[in-house]
Amino acid sequence: MATMRPFRALRPPPDRAADVSAVPYDVVSTDEARSLAAGNPLSFLHVSRPEIDLPDGIDPHADAVYELAAKNFARLRREAPLALDPAPTLSIYRLRMGDHVQTGVAGCSSLAEYDADVVRKHERTRRDKEDDRTRHMLGLSAQTGPVFLTYRDRHEVDALVAEAVASAPLADFTAPDGVSHTLWRLTPKSSARLAKAFEAVPLLYIADGHHRAASAARARDARRSANPAHTGAEDYNFFLTVAFPAGQVRILPYNRLVKDLNGRSPDAFRAELARLSPLRDAASGTPARKGDVGVYLGGRWSMFALPAAPAGAAAIESLDAERLQKRVLDPLLGIRDVRTDKRLDFVGGIRGTEALERAVSSGRAAAAFSMFPVSLAELMAVSDANEIMPPKSTWFEPKLRDGLLIHEM
Repeated sequence: MATMRPFRALRPPPDRAADVSAVPYDVVSTDEARSLAAGNPLSFLHVSRPEIDLPDGIDPHADAVYELAAKNFARLRREAPLALDPAPTLSIYRLRMGDHVQTGVAGCSSLAEYDADVVRKHERTRRDKEDDRTRHMLGLSAQTGPVFLTYRDRHEVDALVAEAVASAPLADFTAPDGVSHTLWRLTPKSSARLAKAFEAVPLLYIADGHHRAASAARARDARRSANPAHTGAEDYNFFLTVAFPAGQVRILPYNRLVKDLNGRSPDAFRAELARLSPLRDAASGTPARKGDVGVYLGGRWSMFALPAAPAGAAAIESLDAERLQKRVLDPLLGIRDVRTDKRLDFVGGIRGTEALERAVSSGRAAAAFSMFPVSLAELMAVSDANEIMPPKSTWFEPKLRDGLLIHEM
């Protein structure tokens, strides 16, 4: 059973939603965040990345940064202004990017279910990143950006969502990146029906937002330890989520750049790859099927097939990223730890293979590997096996925006 709990969302007025909303805090650098927020005092980046309003070079984890986040949040509440929904409800959040559309249910998921693995994970989190968002949540007494969840499609949920989106939306705008964001606020009665339908969903899976979820659990622990009257029903026991049916979710590849060829020339490295698997000349670097990898080397694309995982191998062993690591990056290039090796870099699939070509042509990288995207079925299999995906395996697009739905805790 999965919980999707109605809550009183704190949100901007519909005519200010576009101005307030911002890209997720963790997909931009400080300089990028500062540029995006320039000239817009309502941008939520002043709350999620408050160092943009402090002198260059400040430690983004300094006390002054978290203090300014709270001040900027209070200012935004006054000036947007942000307002609490009159009653606890669920919302519908639709993303449209070109021809791709996905429609999810926004509400609060249970941290007890997160602990019990009803909400499943596939990624390790870093303690320093958890520290940052935990301090941010506790300083604001709010979760300001949703965790992106997915679940195996349920007809009953789909039918109720379709009924909800037949009405006029509460907010509808297109962000500067071309992604359209549309939100509907359900009535309490409709929210109760949809929450009841979610009780038949056996498992939820974190697609994007592992650090937000882990930080919400730590913030819960802090609040619980400070509350002698704790019951488990308090708002801090739940975390802000948007859950999309798996059939609508799109995963893009996460591609690899290597900065050197471990002492080999491009021709010598190409010959070693060919001994592993025959190389085929390719007009582009986009693999057509699972197991194929494009390599950009010496100014041209080639394609090769990764050796198959052995029969009965663990779910993670069948992933292309894992097979590339074990058959190419480690034995041929000496890249032992993809998490820490500075010779390896990652490029999200949203940037296209042209970004890989530019990196190699400019000399920033010696070779590029273009991957076939992971499927939702593979991600769920890894999560169900309690395994961890290789770093930078999945790029979910389009992304939810911060500041449209805020959960006070």
